[in-house]
Amino acid sequence: MNTSATASSTSIATDDATSVSIAVIYHSNYGHTKRVAEAIVMGARQQLPETQARAVDVHDVDWDFLDQADLLVFGSAVYMGSVTAGFKTFMDETSQRWYHRKWEGKWAAGFANSGGLSGDKLAVLQQICLYTMQHGMNWIGLPLMPTGHESHDLNRLSSFLGLMTQSLDGPPEETPGKGDIDTAIWFGDHLAKTIIKHRPVIAVG
Repeated sequence: MNTSATASSTSIATDDATSVSIAVIYHSNYGHTKRVAEAIVMGARQQLPETQARAVDVHDVDWDFLDQADLLVFGSAVYMGSVTAGFKTFMDETSQRWYHRKWEGKWAAGFANSGGLSGDKLAVLQQICLYTMQHGMNWIGLPLMPTGHESHDLNRLSSFLGLMTQSLDGPPEETPGKGDIDTAIWFGDHLAKTIIKHRPVIAVG
């Protein structure tokens, strides 16, 4: 969007959605967390071009895309009250980026998936949030009031720090259920809108 300054000849230009990008980084052993990551990407693509919102498996990381992305969304299944070993390995692999402050100032968000209604997902979201604070990033939560607590409801687990989803004992095509996947799509759309809205204003002319 371009706007003209009325008091001077200098125009102010704000980067539009085509220059904003989101990477959704996840670890998923059985496909359930991957499905949530892809739903977040689907939501983000309601605001962004397809190439500007991508899901990134921790076993196949495009570091260049992560380094240039405006927002990094981190997600993991919950194992023993923590992120998975695979996701923790990814976290440790970013130590040089932490040291050189490569991600400082970027936006960040998180999601956690477990089999239980609670499953200690809050502990994982807190772990991911602390990780992003170590990197000097800016956290975006999930400002969505629950529509109820049934399987079809949005934010049925009443999480506000980040996205929580639940997977039952079934294939990822069936679980997490509709409400959780719809919440993930809503979250992705919200994240994209947030970083577009808060994109730095650049003076030109």
